[in-house]
Amino acid sequence: MFHQKRLTIIVPCYNEQEVLPRFYDEITKVTAQLPDLDFNILFIDDGSNDNTLQLLKSTHKNDNRVNYISFSRNFGKESAICAGLKNADGDFVALIDADLQHPPELIKTMYKNIIEGRYDCVAAKRSNRKEDPALRSFFTKMFYRFINKISDVPILDGVGDFRLMTRQMVNSILQISEYNRFSKGIFAWVGFKTKYISYDVPARAAGQTKWSWWKLFSYSIAGITSFSSKPLLISSYLGVTTSFLSILYLIYVLAIAIVFGDTVTGYPSLVAIILFMGGMQLLSIGILGDYLSKTYAEVKRRPLYIVKEKSLAHDAEGGLS
Repeated sequence: MFHQKRLTIIVPCYNEQEVLPRFYDEITKVTAQLPDLDFNILFIDDGSNDNTLQLLKSTHKNDNRVNYISFSRNFGKESAICAGLKNADGDFVALIDADLQHPPELIKTMYKNIIEGRYDCVAAKRSNRKEDPALRSFFTKMFYRFINKISDVPILDGVGDFRLMTRQMVNSILQISEYNRFSKGIFAWVGFKTKYISYDVPARAAGQTKWSWWKLFSYSIAGITSFSSKPLLISSYLGVTTSFLSILYLIYVLAIAIVFGDTVTGYPSLVAIILFMGGMQLLSIGILGDYLSKTYAEVKRRPLYIVKEKSLAHDAEGGLS
């Protein structure tokens, strides 16, 4: 008996009422061009405080291929992605944002590459950052350079969540049960045969970005500490370096005293050294504290998300409902 393959499209949402109707129209046009696939769309409402949930309910009522899971509050995109993957039942699973900066028509190219190239994953890679402010683009590039120097797995610049995966790869990702999740690193860590296709990022269709400078900074720190322990070694290196410099400075002070018969009058330099050493100590404590806080979060074993409402018959293990 012929079994039609199913594609589950996961769409994390947070205050996307302005763009959801247009996104639904665009994604259904794409799926209509894939007649050999049965499909369903799973929207994850990440605690929106606008009319996003009401729109999802209305869409579900008119189209039974559309389902939704709504969180009790905003738990973050990583939790939304995890919830989507846990509840996706397709042979293939796609991740895409609702703001249409991820062109839905690329899903056709991704599926074609997986089928013809026998890939486990096809991910979209931004070809440019024209839509980003220059300063943000600069810091983003610096982040990727730094994390790839210290990480054990390559994390490519411009490659985000937008991708299509096989069921085998999704199941492997779900085996990673850690609380502090950094999906970009997880996708790379599980391995599998992956192809990257470039695309130009269009302007946001409606609404505003949810990524503030502080959220981006926090996310970058989470990525660095989730996939490398080398920052802990950096603290040790800083300690050794400052100790060596202090020995050199002591030799300099003794030499001045012996040669000129006078002590070095260095109140400003003394203050500078004290402040420098204090800064290094605080930096080291901060790095250690971040790793400790992650351990604390893992030990508590709180759920990644709490479901308030859903259209599915049940919610897969991993969140509370």
